[in-house]
Amino acid sequence: MGELNRATRGGVGAAIIGLALVVLALSAGWASGAVYDGRLAPDSCDGCSSSVSPAHASGAPLLAGEPTPEPTPPPGFPYVSARSFAIIESACGAQIYGRDEHLRLPPASLTKLMTAAVATDQADTDKMITSNVDGPKLYDETGSTIMGLQPGMELSLLDLLYGLLLPSGNDAAIAIAEGISGSQEQFVELMNEKAKSLALEDTHFTNPHGLYDKNLYSSAYDMAMLARYVMQNETLRQIVSAVSWQPRWDGPPVWNGNRLIGKYPGADGIKIGYTEESQQTIVASATEGGRRIIVSLMRSQDRYTDAERLLDWAFAQDSPCP
Repeated sequence: MGELNRATRGGVGAAIIGLALVVLALSAGWASGAVYDGRLAPDSCDGCSSSVSPAHASGAPLLAGEPTPEPTPPPGFPYVSARSFAIIESACGAQIYGRDEHLRLPPASLTKLMTAAVATDQADTDKMITSNVDGPKLYDETGSTIMGLQPGMELSLLDLLYGLLLPSGNDAAIAIAEGISGSQEQFVELMNEKAKSLALEDTHFTNPHGLYDKNLYSSAYDMAMLARYVMQNETLRQIVSAVSWQPRWDGPPVWNGNRLIGKYPGADGIKIGYTEESQQTIVASATEGGRRIIVSLMRSQDRYTDAERLLDWAFAQDSPCP
């Protein structure tokens, strides 16, 4: 009986030790983050703060850029729904404040800011481009926002830039890329070269329009700095601040989808975007008293409210520029 008790006690003890080792192993995994394709495994919670991007949690690969510990927000800082954001003083490019501003996430149609920047580098705005794109077919196949191009249409680069940046036409992006470089692939090479020249270290492009691709990514900081660069171009600055534009075609005017224009005091650009994977994105610019602030938000749930709150707060702060 004593031997049986000792055996039983030994078996129970071994089981307890084994269970403790399992718990310790799981705890270590939770503390350090389980490995998933070389990075932290997706979090199981919905909407919680995590070092894994929501895109990764939904099955898409995590691109790169682990979030940094969030600093304590300044007194009176507003609630913002965006996963990451950056606030830039345009005059000198200094960052006023940010949250996970280097986290790499899909930028959606903010991509088109680089398309516009490269296009104006490579060609005059009076360059005529013949479209090979069927806009309505592109809409049917991908749900793309479009300008409304048809194969054989000939429009100036200026008209296509308005169609690119106001209604966020994916058809305009393709027409511009093919009209300037001969193919989208060659144009994308120019986009990535431009990103390197601007020191956008958290950015990589795979297409000129921003439809989701696991290898297409940027960060709130990079998009803010790209927007600052774009706003230094007089032609592009005029385009992104316009409410509408009538291209030289038989079609209707194109209208700006950025609802901050005409709503927020001093708003003068710059671009919005959305895909299911990126959620709402925006880079917004506003000027007050000769001072321009640029805010960039990624994975926002309410981009206009977020942008307005950040702009209000930023204009109430002292400029970090000399």
